[in-house]
Amino acid sequence: MKIKILLFLSILSTYSLFAQKKWTLKECVEHALKNNITIKQNELNIELAEKDVAIARGSFLPDLSASTNGSFTSGLSQDRNGVLQNTQNFNSSFNLSSEVTVFNGFRNLNTYKQAQLGVKSSKLDLEVIENDIILRIINTYLNTLFAKENLEVAKIQHNISKKQIERVQAQFEAGVIPKGNLLNAKSTVANDLQNVVLQENALNLAFLQLTQLLQISSDNFDVENIEIDIVSSTLFFDNSKEIFSNALDNRPEIKRAILDIDNAEFNIKISKGSYLPTLSLSLGVGSSYFHQFNNLRFSNDNFFSQINDRVQYSVGASLRIPIFNRFQTKNRLAKSLINKEVSEIALENEKLQLKQTIEQAYLDTKAAAKAFEAAEVSLIAQKEAFKNAQVSYDYGATTQFDFDQVRNRLVAAESAMIRAKYDYIFKTRVLKFYSGEPVIN
Repeated sequence: MKIKILLFLSILSTYSLFAQKKWTLKECVEHALKNNITIKQNELNIELAEKDVAIARGSFLPDLSASTNGSFTSGLSQDRNGVLQNTQNFNSSFNLSSEVTVFNGFRNLNTYKQAQLGVKSSKLDLEVIENDIILRIINTYLNTLFAKENLEVAKIQHNISKKQIERVQAQFEAGVIPKGNLLNAKSTVANDLQNVVLQENALNLAFLQLTQLLQISSDNFDVENIEIDIVSSTLFFDNSKEIFSNALDNRPEIKRAILDIDNAEFNIKISKGSYLPTLSLSLGVGSSYFHQFNNLRFSNDNFFSQINDRVQYSVGASLRIPIFNRFQTKNRLAKSLINKEVSEIALENEKLQLKQTIEQAYLDTKAAAKAFEAAEVSLIAQKEAFKNAQVSYDYGATTQFDFDQVRNRLVAAESAMIRAKYDYIFKTRVLKFYSGEPVIN
């Protein structure tokens, strides 16, 4: 019985430790990158691209094939002496052949190089998706921390209002203040409690959004707080041009667009290769077997003797020179040239979109920095105002209504400060992300 109790307590303890686990930002990102379904799908696309490389590599090798056929005939036919008679014959042949392409306008070579580009392009596609998921995880994680701090502020304000109502209740019972003041105090407590409930719902929703990104259950889920040391709100870049220059060298979207141009160039080479002749070599060996069922004048040789006697070898070369193919090659080449122009324009468009995104992100971060500084100043001022209002209220120099107004401004300033802080943190990490710097410490 004691063993069962100890085992139960051990399981309960293990479950409790698991339930109390708090996810760090790094753990969230690593889990998402490892388990996200979209990432797994694109990893399979890389494997498919690698198989295309293997297929293209195989085009350089000779093929090898074996074939056999058999037929049965019945009716008048000549025997070995040329006399017509009614016979039943069986014929069969066995062949082994191999063919290799010696030259086909470098199409095999260019197809192989193009397949290698396909692998690189698929890996860049995966990197784009991973970057998008990392940014979404960071944003949602910070939103969760934002919701947690908002909830803590709401709880503190609710506790303040609950303590305040005790003093108001005592003053009312002593006949110092009218009943209206007591009712106003109770209303404030109710409003603060309602705000606590709203902030709890906001936190639960933030948890749900984060766990949905991680594709795990939101039950007993929690996150670890981040030690954030904001020394200064001064940006670490003087302008967006420096960030854009770095982004051109490291962004996978740009690298992929460049590969699309290279891919288009290989399509042009492959299309031009269709104008050139194709040279192939072939080797073959074969034999046959014949049997006449109702031949009474001659005996049929046995199977192995015939196979051995009828062996034939062949060596051949085939040269195919294209002369006219209904303008198919010409039009394919024209399409390849147009596709290259499309890829070049797509690259310029990708650069333009990246530049505009970085410029917008830079301005947003500057605005967030100023908002953060203003929120700091405002919060300091509101805290001082609240201290003065608290003292005045304790001495009866301030009404309940005026005191609540000051307290509400303090709550608004604290919420604005929290919002400005996390908004600034996220936007600075976005800039670091585009510049190629690590965004997860």
